Amino acid sequence: MNLTKIYEKAPAKINLLLDVLRKREDGFHEVEMIMTMVDLADRLEMEELPRDQIVLSSQVGFIPLDEKNLAFQAARLIKERYGVKRGVYIHLDKQIPVAAGLAGGSSDAAATLRGLNRLWNLDLSTDELEVLGAELGSDVPFCIRGGTALARGRGEKLESISPPPQCWVILAKPPINVSTADVYGKFRVNDLKEHPSIPNMLDALSRQSFPDMCASLGNVLESVTLNRYPEVRQIKDCMIKAGADGVLMSGSGPTVFGLVSKEIKVARVYNGLRGFCKEVYVVRMLT
Repeated sequence: MNLTKIYEKAPAKINLLLDVLRKREDGFHEVEMIMTMVDLADRLEMEELPRDQIVLSSQVGFIPLDEKNLAFQAARLIKERYGVKRGVYIHLDKQIPVAAGLAGGSSDAAATLRGLNRLWNLDLSTDELEVLGAELGSDVPFCIRGGTALARGRGEKLESISPPPQCWVILAKPPINVSTADVYGKFRVNDLKEHPSIPNMLDALSRQSFPDMCASLGNVLESVTLNRYPEVRQIKDCMIKAGADGVLMSGSGPTVFGLVSKEIKVARVYNGLRGFCKEVYVVRMLT
């Protein structure tokens, strides 16, 4: 029996812009987001099993390896939906911090769907995979597509757009976990004084203008997370003081990213953060 191995990368995403328009009747929020991927990634290895079951392993000990894991859920969904009577062993090499606002779990689910589509020769299109991914979570369709996109609806309606200009991205995650559901639950859209500008960000990206991209960054969820978690505000202030060109919290947090165009500044921002934040990563945009 030929047991083929399939490898997939699952990159982290950051939100260059996150706006909430209203609370929907279904309990979700209507959002507009501009998302892109960075070069910090989990890696998944998939191999067919001779018995019909899903087995998940990882080198880290603090993530669930059963149906609570999105990669496991993705494998079960594609297996059941397409009547696959074969098993799979998935090893998840976890590099993206957990519950960080970087879509690590969603990207793992997306990579699982892409990988199993190949392993089992299902010949599903990207569109079909995105529809499947939307059943698992709002960020999964974007993680299947990759690149840079404008997302609407719950985040599942995607339009590919110009990538950001190449720059350094410094990610810092304080040692706390933030629940996305909790942040949205405390968010009051009617209290918003102003919304970030999607047209300004789209214009900056189309012109590849780094300064205008930094000036157009915005995330309305910061109003909740920064008030509830002073550590997140402290990281943001530290990055700004150290000279990062643009600073924003990603998703519902708690990770904050700083954009830097000149390499000489990277060390200054990185060293400024190391004092009170262990998880700091220096990566590039995945353009």
